[in-house]
Amino acid sequence: RGNRKLDHFKNSIELKNVSFQYANADESAIKNISISFPKGQMVALVGASGSGKSTLIDLLPALRIPSRGSITIDGLELNQYSLATIRSAIAYAPQNPQIFDGTVENHIQYGKPDASEEEIQQAAKLSGAEEFINNLPNGYHTHLGEDAVNLSGGQRQRLDLARALVRNAAILILDEPTSNLDAESEDKFKQALIRIRNETETSIIIVAHRLAGIADADNIIVLDKGSVESQGT
Repeated sequence: RGNRKLDHFKNSIELKNVSFQYANADESAIKNISISFPKGQMVALVGASGSGKSTLIDLLPALRIPSRGSITIDGLELNQYSLATIRSAIAYAPQNPQIFDGTVENHIQYGKPDASEEEIQQAAKLSGAEEFINNLPNGYHTHLGEDAVNLSGGQRQRLDLARALVRNAAILILDEPTSNLDAESEDKFKQALIRIRNETETSIIIVAHRLAGIADADNIIVLDKGSVESQGT
């Protein structure tokens, strides 16, 4: 409901004593959580199904409002910013990317319809998609077909990461990005994340079930039954 505009933040996003309880639920889905997402760092949220990872992520774009506690960006309460600019500052890549019938360029442009050719190619380079795109029959103008069935799982994931990156958003949220990938594809995706962290100021938040895919994160937060069980490298 605020009127401040959020583009990029300077320091961190802070959750302070945050709890959230669903309507008619007996207990809170997340309980008294205090964590930080520093600018330009890679933070991983790890935990079993039902640990509260998705609920916590939903709080950042204000899809849900905390029952208790506060969320601040650079010290200002989230509700001081406009909802539209909060959501435009977040790019999201799901576990199973949905790729529509169109060209490679079309899919990347879903992230930013007015993206220039240079911006599209830079996003593809950052995501690790550039090499396989250049090997396609017509490069960026190759027609993919519905759901890009001719691409491997790893290629589809890196292509969709390029779609998220072309927005140059302050925050990149990745939901189980490597859960369906083989070891080689997972390694390429991890290399892309390290490249994004080193070459941009984007803050990366990864939701994961297992530790193997996020060993390079700056901070790993382990959730259990809605609470922070432990955190560290």
